[in-house]
This record gives sequence, C-alpha cells and structure tokens, in this order.
Amino acid sequence: MWRYPIKSMQGEEINGAVITRRGLLGDRAYAVRDRATGHIASAKHPRKWHKLFQCRAAFAEPPQPGRPLPPVWITLPDGTVISSAQADVDRVLSQALGRDVTLVNEAPAAPTREANRAPIEGDPDQELIMEEAMATASPAGTFFDCAPLHLLTTATLDRLRSFYPAGRFEARRFRPNIIITPHEAEPGFVENDWIGHPLKIGTELYLQLIDPCPRCVVTTLVQGDLPRDPGILRTLGQHTAIPAVSSAAGSASTVASSSTAGSCTIGLSAAVAGGIHSFWPISILSGSSMTAKLLSWAALAFVASTILG
Repeated sequence: MWRYPIKSMQGEEINGAVITRRGLLGDRAYAVRDRATGHIASAKHPRKWHKLFQCRAAFAEPPQPGRPLPPVWITLPDGTVISSAQADVDRVLSQALGRDVTLVNEAPAAPTREANRAPIEGDPDQELIMEEAMATASPAGTFFDCAPLHLLTTATLDRLRSFYPAGRFEARRFRPNIIITPHEAEPGFVENDWIGHPLKIGTELYLQLIDPCPRCVVTTLVQGDLPRDPGILRTLGQHTAIPAVSSAAGSASTVASSSTAGSCTIGLSAAVAGGIHSFWPISILSGSSMTAKLLSWAALAFVASTILG
C-alpha cells in the first residue's frame, strides 16, 4: 500500500490505513499551488513541475481518524529535508521549484491544473498544455485528479508487460494506493469485467467499480532509477483504451463508489461480486510479497471513490 501526502510528490509505502469518503486517510492531503496562475501544481505538466515530482513526502507519524493531520517531512531534490509545519516552508519550496508557490491543505471550490495532452503517438517532446478541472469524482475540498483511491491488479500488470517487454513497468510509475491479485490466474484486463460490481475488502469496505481510469504522461516520467519512457503510455493507449466517462488516451481500470468506510491493511482478502451470492476472490499484497516481481510487472490502476453510508 502507498500514500502520497502531497499531490505530485513521491509518497510512502505503508502497511495499512483507514479509508474514508476522501480516500485513504492522508492521501493527497496537501498540494502545492502556483501563486501566479492559481492552478494546483501537477506533474501532468512535466516541463513546469518536474522538480516537484522529484520531491518525496512522508508523514512524521501515521494520521489518525478524528485528529489533525501530523506534519509532513518533505525531501527536496537536493536531499534537503523540510517540514510542512515550518514557518518558511513556502519560501523554501518556491526556491527549490523555481516558482512562487504555497503549500495548501484545502482545495478551492473549483480546483484546476495544467496537463500536457499531446498525442501519445507523436513526438514525445511535443506539448499541448490544457487547463483542466480536478476532483471530478471526488468530494469538495480534495486534490485528486479524478476519484480518491487507486487499486492496481497483478493480472493487468502481467498482460501489459507482454505487450512491451522492453519497458520497465514498475508499479511506482502508476502511483497506486492498493495492489490486489486474483486468486485464480485470469489473463488479460480482468477489472474491465468488474465494472458495475461491488468490490469487498475485508469485512468493512465495499466499493462499486464504475468507470475506467485514464492514464497520462506521468506514467512515462523519470522516477528514481526508472528512465523516461514514452513507450509506457503508448502501450496503454494501444491496448487499454475503452469507453469511459473520464476518457483519455490510455484509459485503464475503474473508478468506484462505496457505501461504507473502514480500515485496509496488507494481507486482507477481498472479493468482487459476480452475482448476488458469488464473489471472485482477490488479495491485497504487501510490499515484501511484490519486491521480486515489481521489476518486471506492468502497471494499471483502479480508481475508487469511497462514499460514507
């Protein structure tokens, strides 16, 4: 499981968290806002915000339900570590990112971002910068691009790798919150068959999978030792584009809603309902179970929106 305390920064691997209508507790709790444009800074505009994507954020201690969020440690590209709680955090971030910015923990009524939507089959250095609405399937006051939760399936990962073996399709390219695997070795994009069905996690959580998740240029960017690779997004566009409300070239996986909220931890069982009494079993993987496989897995994410009952 992964949590990303600040939008478009690298995040932290965790063993469990509470899921609410705002997603995994503490996920995208903060964002960086560009003072000049008012937009929320997004790695979807790589030329402007590549340094933001090189930063890493981690909570000083795990967030707890009903309590104020703890401070976030931010590791800048040069290795300097600062705190979200320090008085000069905006000045230090502005200097590191090369733009006048402010760190915010509540989104405006209608948050916007800039994104590079150049055709994926064209020149990888081409830009087509679009101004876009955010949080289109999320509660007000959040910084998600679409919906608040990403789930990633191993069946789809294996399928994508078969289409582009030369690419390093590691899960971190796709910034998931939760990774799940079917107990049965079902080939292909199994989550497409799950759209419209409930996803049960443990005994507390029920998500309704409702729409594919669009992928973007972020999947192609440098992350640590992962190289830039436009072939990642091209592969998604060629093999995973299906009709979606939030359609984009290279749409993948699903968005969902939920009637409950609760805790999610690694090792929990999960199931997708195929009928009134029938569930297809799946499991939530731990980071240690995946370490050996991540170097060769491709990645595709679910997006899930959780709504409290």
